[in-house]
Amino acid sequence: MVKLKKIKKEDLFNTIQNYFFIVVGLFIYAFGWSAFIIPSHLTGGGVAGLSTILHFAFGTPIGMMNLIINGILIAVAFKILGPRFIIKTIICTVLVSVFFDVLTPQFPEPLIKDNLLTCTLLGGALSAIGIGLVITNGGNSGGTDIIVLMISKYRNISYGKTSMMINIIIIALLILVEKDIEKLLYSYLNMIIGTTMSDLVIGGFRQSFQIMVFSPSNDKIAERISKEAGRGVTILKGYGWFTQKEQDVLVTMLHRTEKYAVMRIIKQEDPNAFVSVSKVQGVFGKNFEELKISSKK
Repeated sequence: MVKLKKIKKEDLFNTIQNYFFIVVGLFIYAFGWSAFIIPSHLTGGGVAGLSTILHFAFGTPIGMMNLIINGILIAVAFKILGPRFIIKTIICTVLVSVFFDVLTPQFPEPLIKDNLLTCTLLGGALSAIGIGLVITNGGNSGGTDIIVLMISKYRNISYGKTSMMINIIIIALLILVEKDIEKLLYSYLNMIIGTTMSDLVIGGFRQSFQIMVFSPSNDKIAERISKEAGRGVTILKGYGWFTQKEQDVLVTMLHRTEKYAVMRIIKQEDPNAFVSVSKVQGVFGKNFEELKISSKK
């Protein structure tokens, strides 16, 4: 009984810790946009970028538009992506929308005036660090991630390329509102900085991982990964030379946004599991990259 109580306390502490860093990350993300990007009349990718463009065009509150657009995407994606992903998306969306509408009015002008380059660098870096904290603690940015994940459920697409193309199109809409090629170029620079910085924080925007698990609880781990993360799992038959016993080896391939959720599942089911995590150069097949072979001999 004492052991069970201790595990529950540890799980509760980890959950509180995760949500604390998610809140901190979302605040940093919103602050980077509100203090540097938005008052400079720049934008970025994702639903936040689209909400910012609508704000420039019609004066609509950014947080409110972010909530409405994400709400539509969440409603469409509920059955496709499952309740666990959707619940976390709702929490993150509501929090970041509140932060946007609280912080944006506080900065009618950027913290650093008349310097688009510095505002782009600082805004892009802060927002990337913030979203990196969110993802590494089990949250998600919602927005275009929802669109890409819905498409990848039924089509063999490149997660990174599709997300990048959507963001490029969103930022291009800025020229219709601002009619300023310089601000458009700085907005693209903001996207590049954000992608690069998030690479450093969460291990790669398009990075995929292979996880191998050696555990007597592999059947429970496999079931949860399949249901909660929506990822395929393969069980290989192995033989431990030291133990001289047969053992199942669990293998799964993941996008970087799914890695931390799966690691938590493994820890919850078997804290003593032997786990190998490897970055892979490429993963080809359903929901990953398309295998392309040159026709040249």
